[in-house]
Amino acid sequence: MDNITHSLVGLFIARTGFRELTPRGTAILVLAANAPDFDVVSWLGGSATYIEWHRHITHSLIAMPVMALLTVALIRLAMVLQKKQPEQEPLRWRQAFLIALLGVASHLVLDLTNVYGVRLLLPFSGQWFHWDITPVVDLAIWAILLLGVAAPALARLVGSEIGERRPQAGQGGWAVVALLLLMGYDYGRSILHDRAVEAVDRHRYNGLTPRRSGAFPTANPLVWTGMAELSNAYVQIPVDLRGSFHASDAETFYKAPRTGAIEAALRTKEFQALLQFVQYPIWVLDPVADERGNTRVRLIDLRFGNPRQPGFLATALVNGRDQVLEAQFGMSGTRPR
Repeated sequence: MDNITHSLVGLFIARTGFRELTPRGTAILVLAANAPDFDVVSWLGGSATYIEWHRHITHSLIAMPVMALLTVALIRLAMVLQKKQPEQEPLRWRQAFLIALLGVASHLVLDLTNVYGVRLLLPFSGQWFHWDITPVVDLAIWAILLLGVAAPALARLVGSEIGERRPQAGQGGWAVVALLLLMGYDYGRSILHDRAVEAVDRHRYNGLTPRRSGAFPTANPLVWTGMAELSNAYVQIPVDLRGSFHASDAETFYKAPRTGAIEAALRTKEFQALLQFVQYPIWVLDPVADERGNTRVRLIDLRFGNPRQPGFLATALVNGRDQVLEAQFGMSGTRPR
């Protein structure tokens, strides 16, 4: 999920009472709710390095205590740099660590809900886990979180007009409301997601039964992008749960045979990075209009686009002797968070 969502969820968890467990409780929870994304520094190594290392070990179960401890250490360092006297306002280390662990857990759960997913079992397994129920940036979630922020502010404004002086009035209650609404929204999306997958799975495409089926979210919870893998192709189809389903609306992308050009591209860093991430891979081979017999090889993840409008893709220029002349990785649109 985006870091605004992570931060506000951490804030609301703090407001439910966890911030009272230790000084700087709110800061600890907000920072911990973003801590796994410290791996964003991998962007400095380029997009291929980023896709390889983002949502890597920092998003695993085994790293949760490390991320929590790092969060508490950073808050403690900030207190020292601000020249706060530890004896006057000491951190309660055990409580601080436990609420930081809760903040890190909230991050992993939110990331599980979207299409990118997380690799929870690293370093023992690189398997991706993803529920595919929410976009990375979900405006409905933002609206729920905005309610949790705005309602207490409005309550304070009204209270000040009638003479009440409680700066934190209503924060805890509205935080609980926002978190419950968020959970209810995700639960509702999960039900709609299952319906969309069922709609895709119960049809035949090009006379073939799907080997596996999926559905990926759009901004509208009632509209999904369906995906069916066949023995020789992938089928992408819009699924509108408000109306009838038409298998004839499907678009077919045929799987390319494994050629020498593809094998050469597979040996590059760019393609290796994408292969760790891709879930619905489609290979596209385009002859280059020159006299050298070059071929442009593309690997695309159909979860985020198609060959006409790819979201994540690796590209290589391969000559007639199956030698890679150049290779690159690109992301058309928002990078994973």
